[in-house]
Amino acid sequence: MKVEYFIGIVPPKEYLERIEHFQRRWFDYLGVEPHITLKAQGGLTPDKKWINKVQKVCQNFKPFQVSLDKPMYFGDNILYLSIKSNDLHDLHKKLVREISPSEDLIKQYFEHDAFVPHLTLGKEQYGGNISTGLSKIELKDMEELADKELTPYPDFEVNFIRIYELNKEKKRYERYLDICLSN
Repeated sequence: MKVEYFIGIVPPKEYLERIEHFQRRWFDYLGVEPHITLKAQGGLTPDKKWINKVQKVCQNFKPFQVSLDKPMYFGDNILYLSIKSNDLHDLHKKLVREISPSEDLIKQYFEHDAFVPHLTLGKEQYGGNISTGLSKIELKDMEELADKELTPYPDFEVNFIRIYELNKEKKRYERYLDICLSN
């Protein structure tokens, strides 16, 4: 049985709730809480040996600032809020180096130099365990409303990261473990 994990950053509670409320206009069911993707599934194996490596990186990484920014697209079918933070790129690269997934997995999940930090708002289609999908018209509507209703985009301090695990019964990624950054 394949267990799936990924690592993310959670926005502040008030903004998280605001995004969830916004997304529920289009989706009855959210497959994961709103988050900034930090490290995709590649190399995050069911044996969980990588968790010690993640903890080691976090122990040596200071809290940092992140700014959410205007909506953008991957291609024309994934709408996301863009992210500004140099430290987030540094943390991502350190995690990828420490976990050391194969080059194929790094390419498959757009990691390392191809990494674009983002907070997904909606997708046109999704093949996998969790099905969410909007039409191009709905995505355009979502983009226009995001610019009105999700502004001002917040700046916030990241002082922990969250490991998510796929709950196959609920078809939802749920919090598995939070790891604090060094103080």
